[in-house]
Amino acid sequence: MLVDMSPETGQHSADITNTSASGRDIRVLVDGHGGDAAPIVVLDALSLILQSSAGDLGPLKLGVVGQPDVIGPLLKGRGIDGQIELIACTDVIGMCDSPAQALRRKKDSSIHVGARLVRDGGWDALVSAGNTGALMAISKMILKTLHGIDRPAIASVLPSDNGSCTLLLDSGANTECNSDHLVQFSIMGSCYMQAAERIESPRVGLLNIGSEAIKGTDLIKLTSTKLEESELNFIGNVEGTELFSNHVDVVVCDGFVGNVALKSIEGTARFFATHMREELTSGMVAKTGALLARPALKRFKDKINPGKYNGAPLLGLNGIVVKSHGSADAASFANAISVAYREVGEQLIERITISMQESLEA
Repeated sequence: MLVDMSPETGQHSADITNTSASGRDIRVLVDGHGGDAAPIVVLDALSLILQSSAGDLGPLKLGVVGQPDVIGPLLKGRGIDGQIELIACTDVIGMCDSPAQALRRKKDSSIHVGARLVRDGGWDALVSAGNTGALMAISKMILKTLHGIDRPAIASVLPSDNGSCTLLLDSGANTECNSDHLVQFSIMGSCYMQAAERIESPRVGLLNIGSEAIKGTDLIKLTSTKLEESELNFIGNVEGTELFSNHVDVVVCDGFVGNVALKSIEGTARFFATHMREELTSGMVAKTGALLARPALKRFKDKINPGKYNGAPLLGLNGIVVKSHGSADAASFANAISVAYREVGEQLIERITISMQESLEA
């Protein structure tokens, strides 16, 4: 099956062409109630995938967890009820629900049910655009972490020079980390880039206020020493200005710093887009120039389109879970599904397990 929502340079455009290690269909389950515009966007994404594959799912099986009285009619209305398996749940976790409340009181929610199905082997991966804290807490409780991993991390993909990408982690799951956590994030990020981007020896950098070894907190300095002694391709400290360069493949930091960096990037992009639009429509001359530059502007827009990179893997869990942006549109959510598919097909969990074992034995 091939789904290509971003044909030019998107690293995360869906390219679904292989099967799981067992030779059977890869089974991806989606949370029908997660996201700002759920379930409409979620089901539109499933329809988009089915349409793109001309009705032939090939090696991919899709399912949706949701309340039958809500999801069922929407599946039927799109004519895909016979192609998408509907798994029933009774509860829905809201975007404002606390992770603790969702964990304890909504045990038949779409996230709970989906995570249990992945744990029990009925499905290979779960994709959700829902409450990030609840998704992480529930997934960690049900799926547990891999041996040698203390804390899962959220990994976010950023576009970089020459059409490649950079992986930033942790981007929000762990606000306080020790040096061992950051080393584990480095190992997981390196494994992900090997599997997802076919980079043989990903370059790992530690996010810092300067590239010099003497700069940074004691935590950063200790982590740097440990990474230098590891088998990873550690290139040293990197600054925030290098996040979009092609000098580094994996950038590691704690979740507080990572989330601030990510939100700052998103805010800057919105600011740039808003004011660029205002200037290009400010007068007849500007409009004429914009019309002449339209092909170049479209190519630029495609390169920085965040939807191409939608789908943040929750690395370190004993199961594949991918977080979609809550405001993702159908094409972006479809890309998140492709991320989950690729993780399963490339046996990411097995790769991380082997790398962690080698690290522990070193």
